[in-house]
Amino acid sequence: MNGMKGQKTVDLTKGNVWKTLLLYSLPLLGSAMIQQAYSLADLLIVGNFAADGQTALTSVGEASTMVNILLAFALGCNGGCSVTVAKFFGAKNNLKVRETVNTALITFAVLCAAVMALGFGLARPSMYILDITNPVIIKDSLSYLYIYLGSLPFVFLYNIGCGICSALGDSKMPFLFLVFSSVLNVGLDFLFVCAFHWDVAGAAWATFISQAAATMLTVFVLIRKLKAVKSEEKPARFDKRICKDLIVTSVPIILQNSFVSVGNFFVVKRINLISEDAAAGFTTGFKLVQIANVGVGTMTNGLANFCSQNKAAGEYKRIKQGYLAVLTYAMATSLLFLLLCEVIPKPLTMLFISKDSVTEEAVSCSVLFLRIVAAFLPTVCIKIVSDGAVRGCGGNLGFTISTFTDLILRVAFVYILVGSLGFSGVCWAWAIGWSVSMCIAIGFYLAIPCLRRRKTEPENT
Repeated sequence: MNGMKGQKTVDLTKGNVWKTLLLYSLPLLGSAMIQQAYSLADLLIVGNFAADGQTALTSVGEASTMVNILLAFALGCNGGCSVTVAKFFGAKNNLKVRETVNTALITFAVLCAAVMALGFGLARPSMYILDITNPVIIKDSLSYLYIYLGSLPFVFLYNIGCGICSALGDSKMPFLFLVFSSVLNVGLDFLFVCAFHWDVAGAAWATFISQAAATMLTVFVLIRKLKAVKSEEKPARFDKRICKDLIVTSVPIILQNSFVSVGNFFVVKRINLISEDAAAGFTTGFKLVQIANVGVGTMTNGLANFCSQNKAAGEYKRIKQGYLAVLTYAMATSLLFLLLCEVIPKPLTMLFISKDSVTEEAVSCSVLFLRIVAAFLPTVCIKIVSDGAVRGCGGNLGFTISTFTDLILRVAFVYILVGSLGFSGVCWAWAIGWSVSMCIAIGFYLAIPCLRRRKTEPENT
């Protein structure tokens, strides 16, 4: 492989597996936590300092239902780029690495434009589909959503850049830039919400500006890094075969995240029929549980890159070792969040809702969600890690099936159980979906073809 001198890239096919994955995954985990801090800062500051904290909190939660669907496409770009680049990097094919980057930028720029157009067209109808009747919540939710839509080019480009850097083994630089943008985000939240009294719109603008700052820094480093990825031939600006690989790799991730978000969309619609207070409680409880899973999911993205590089290099034994290592690290994270959610669910909830505007129903719904759903965090941890290994080894069908099973069961059981169990039916629907999909994910992991090979045979790329 030509020319990686002086660059912070890591060949994941060599070295001690546990140490390599720990050092590689820690910045990814930190990045995930900080990205969640973006939205948590919005909820915390809006919930405590907006004119009507609980209404503003509900508005951000309702808007986030659509935001998560939009974000799913950017996360798919991240996963598609990282796995595809990692495959060629593991095979020591610099030409294809450069061509993958060129093709990804063009392909996903078109996708971003399409998603933005779709988002602007569906923003207002989505408010009515969710059965939101409070005009203030509709107005504030749309304000947040429109501003976020304007930031989508930055969101896409940032995720593409992070995916490429991670595939080349450098997970530290995007993490450092994210730290900077997170500090900026919190500062702007206080400025726009507390000082300027822009409330929900202020939180959205803080996220917009912070995301733009992180994107520009990431792109700067990526350009420098790619200059060192030298090849004897001039890379093509667009390669149809690589475009197909990117789409095949990205679509299952997009479907996973978008369908889960669509499922949550209908879950929120059902919860809105219970009460506005139940919706506020769900927003808080769901966000806290999501933090744990985002951390696990990000470490699993690192596992997918690890598996992709080692599969391309024929190092199949390392894939098994990597799976066990990441499962151990991710499980430790899940157990920590489980402990926090079980021991102090009410204090966690009260961080995000002002005491002046809080209702007992909102708090009790959040606490109930945390106590029931958090108990199954180890279950979904095994599911997510198994999915990551399957995806990194090219098993997109298995990854998709386990994800869709989880989604379909959760949505179906929300509608089945809420009538008889009330809000607790929402919580048990999560538990059922996670448990069944975990079994399916483990089955697909055990069936990965390359793990049955005894000889080291590098793949043709």
